[in-house]
Amino acid sequence: MKNDPALKNLCVIGLGYVGLPTAAIFANRGLNVLGVDINSQSVDAINAGKVPIIEPDLDILVNGAIAAGQFRAASVPEPADAFIIAVPTPFTTDQKPDLSYLDAAADTLAPVLAINNLIIVESTVPVGSTERFSKRLAKKRPDLDFPFSSGGKADISIAHSPERVLPGQVLLELTSNDRVVGGITPRCAERAAQLYQMVVKGRCFLTTSRTAELVKLAENAYRDVSIAFANELANVSDILGINPWGVIELANHHPRVNILNPGPGVGGHCIAVDPWFIVSSAPDDTPLIQTARRVNDGRPARIAKAILETATNLKSPEVACLGLSYKADTDDLRESASIEVVKFLAEASLNITVVEPYINVLPSELAEFDNIKLGSLEQVLGGADILVLLTDHRAFREIDITVFQKTVIDTRGIWNFKNRDLRLHQ
Repeated sequence: MKNDPALKNLCVIGLGYVGLPTAAIFANRGLNVLGVDINSQSVDAINAGKVPIIEPDLDILVNGAIAAGQFRAASVPEPADAFIIAVPTPFTTDQKPDLSYLDAAADTLAPVLAINNLIIVESTVPVGSTERFSKRLAKKRPDLDFPFSSGGKADISIAHSPERVLPGQVLLELTSNDRVVGGITPRCAERAAQLYQMVVKGRCFLTTSRTAELVKLAENAYRDVSIAFANELANVSDILGINPWGVIELANHHPRVNILNPGPGVGGHCIAVDPWFIVSSAPDDTPLIQTARRVNDGRPARIAKAILETATNLKSPEVACLGLSYKADTDDLRESASIEVVKFLAEASLNITVVEPYINVLPSELAEFDNIKLGSLEQVLGGADILVLLTDHRAFREIDITVFQKTVIDTRGIWNFKNRDLRLHQ
């Protein structure tokens, strides 16, 4: 497929961990890009050349595009040839999809739409949401024909193409990974693929929007189930008094076994959320997915219980929790299991010092506690009684824990892993 010469102006709605890198990449490939976000502070910061998220080389890419006049940020959309929607899609307190941000994006986009526009929903959504998005736009713009009703002759093309990126490697993976591009019609998918082929080196696999929606959910549900097995194995190992990381390494010497490593739980906006979107579509036919979610959601409380049991042996213990972000070497706190562990400990009235090198202030869910404070690694290595590793940041992995006389609880296995003897029982 050849690039569509009509696609010169792009509007990206949502300037978060995916939207901002996406906008910057397209801008650096010659498109005129407008980034839209409802957070006015983020908009002002980006226009001033300050990137509000931590991602390697993103600041260089953004500043280069701004300096070249190819990229700017605003609070409302403007007319463009193509639009990419990258807004959050969280779930409610009862694990139901919250599509309010997607609805708001449709409402703010509708007035600027014109014939031959292309719209791509990148936000991870339940199956059928792209068609729902199209119908919402149609109600607000009855003067335009949309693909759910007019097929290949529609005025507007709408597709779904979920991102597949890893925090810390977003710029690389946005351009090198294969993409699944699902159109409401084949023409929608073809036009969306043409846009991505301006920047993507990987292959574009064309399919329907509903299939593309389920592909992304299936990918993350699969990972969630795999993590749940590792975490459940860690739970069993704790009961039996066995080092789970030793068990897993030895088991993985089997040619057809590849067990993941356990941790304090599952975080991030994808794996901790997306399985519930499948459950919402088929609650009676997803027992495995629901069980995996319960196993992973139960890990923070189990970790906290182990810490509390250790603390009962000490008088007025000072507990240091290393790491709050859900993933190493990022500032991403979304759905972080590490935060849940710290909350459990705070509610049990322990005095806690949090060390998180990628933030300057505590997140709101922890800031309300008087017994939690931010501190430095040097402070806690010198003063804390109990050291709890929650996120395996590089700075923590480099600690030689053997030189410190402390009670250590390592939820990631990086210190236990380095110091254990796998052949102890041979």
